[in-house]
This record gives sequence, structure tokens and C-alpha cells, in this order.
Amino acid sequence: MALRWDRFVLSGLLLSLLVPGCEKAKQADRAEAQQRPPLAPSPMDWAPVAQALGKAGAMQPGNVYKVGFPRSDLHVTVGQVTVQPALALGSWLAFRQTADSEAMVLGDLVLLESEVAPVMSQLEGSGIHPTALHNHLLHESPPIRYLHIMGRGAPAKLAAGVRAALDLTRTPLAAAASAPAAAAPLGLDTAQIAQALGYHGNVNGGVYQVGVPRADTVTVDGVVIPPAMGVATAINIQPTGGGKAAVTGDFVLVVAEVNPLIQALRANHIEVTALHSHMLGDSPRLYFLHFWANDDAVQLARGLGTALAKMNVRKA
Repeated sequence: MALRWDRFVLSGLLLSLLVPGCEKAKQADRAEAQQRPPLAPSPMDWAPVAQALGKAGAMQPGNVYKVGFPRSDLHVTVGQVTVQPALALGSWLAFRQTADSEAMVLGDLVLLESEVAPVMSQLEGSGIHPTALHNHLLHESPPIRYLHIMGRGAPAKLAAGVRAALDLTRTPLAAAASAPAAAAPLGLDTAQIAQALGYHGNVNGGVYQVGVPRADTVTVDGVVIPPAMGVATAINIQPTGGGKAAVTGDFVLVVAEVNPLIQALRANHIEVTALHSHMLGDSPRLYFLHFWANDDAVQLARGLGTALAKMNVRKA
């Protein structure tokens, strides 16, 4: 009996010595695993998304797959200015991979007022959620509304959900049948405009477009959102004759920048047309300030450059 007791005591003693050591080893393994960077997901095949939408997109910086749907079916005017699709009538979707078979999509759908309710109804149950609905312009005819959306899940399913909604509108969805004709001269001194802004852009659809990313990192629900997903300041400049241009777009701001920027725009005779959010769950909380003017293009570019100087943006 004494021998069995001795063995019991010795076994307990060994166990008391070994268990803490094993537990410490497990804790060390867990800590090391937490410090290891997560494995990158396998590269996403975006062909099913293009097939679901009926139109291919293009890769943008930050591994963003973006598809545009210009509302070339609409004839929209602001005063005497006919608004080109590239100026303020471009619907778009931007996808970013978040896991092996999952993506987040953000988008902005340009809609007639009569199209809003059917589109929202169709999006219900498809994994696509509205995040904002509002104007970007003032005094436009016919009135245009902008529906901002977000979804997360299987990318082809998300794309199919948006396509079903767009089918209820007159948005041109078919891919171009042939290569576009050579672009006509813009009629603006884009070199002077770029110098006045402090940033260069590109001509697209008869409009000089400039994108200015913020210097800080933006996330939505913990996912990093690259500038190509709609969080870069957009400045669009459309010639209206005689060296003049219509300018519009949106500044992407944090709260401390909003009123200094409004003051800078108004001091340079640029009208503020809207101030609102586009997303839900964004960090930092972002505000989108839309603007309009039709005047000397270089003079307006100087005013817009003054406004950009009030923001935390990346250096050119």
C-alpha cells in the first residue's frame, strides 16, 4: 500500500511539473500564431463578375475591380450646360476581395427619380444594401438621384443582384461593339489647370478628370478601402467654350475639414451643392461635399487648389 501511495505522489509531482510547462508552451504557440501575418487569399477570378454584369471592368490600384456604367441615355442640363456622363452621370461598382471566395462591393447608381423605388426593391434580399440616397447637383433637369450601395459576399452573386436592379432602368449595359473613335480636342489648357490644382488628371469622355487620394487610411467594417472605391476627391472639368468650364465632383473630408473647405470654395465663387455621407461604418467618418461652377477654367482650378490645401491629401 505504501508503494502504491509513493507512486501516486510521484505521479502527481511529475504532473504538477509538466502541466504548467505544457500550458506555457501552448500559450507561446498561440502568441506566435497571432503575430504571424494572415495568409493571403488566392487571387480572385473576376470573369464571373463580368459575365453577371454583362460588361467587363478593369483592375485599379489597390486590387480593385471597377466597372463603369455611364448614363449616356440621359439628357441632363444645368442651366445652359449639357452634362456629359463623365462629368456627373457615371454609375459604377468597385469590388475588392476580402477572402478566397468573398468580396466587398461599393457603388454609386445614377438614377431618375422614377427609377429609385424599383431599384431599391430589387436590391432587397440580394445582399446589396443602400447606404445613401441624395442629390449631387442643383437645378438639374431632369432631377437626378444618386443611390450609394454596399454588399459583401460571393462577388458573382453580388454582381447579379446589381444587374437585376439595373435592368429596371434605362442604364446602357451592353459592352461597346467597337473601339471608340479618337477623342476630340478638349479645348482647355490642361497643363495650366493641372498647375493651378497641383494635381494632374486624364481626359475621359470629353471631361478632364482629376482624383486626389486622402493621406489617411479609410476602412469600412474593418476592410481597407482604396481610393478607387470612391474615397478619393474627384474633380471633373467639362469645357463650355471660350476657355470656360463647368466643374463638379466631390471633396472627401473629415469633420474638421468641412467648414474651412466650404469657406474656401465660396470665396472663389464655387457653389456648394450637397454635403452628406456616402457610406456606413466608415472610419474615419467621411463627409462628401459636392460643388458646381461654370467660369474661367484656370481661375476655377486655382480656387479648387486652394480648397485642396485645406485637406489631408497625398502629395502629388
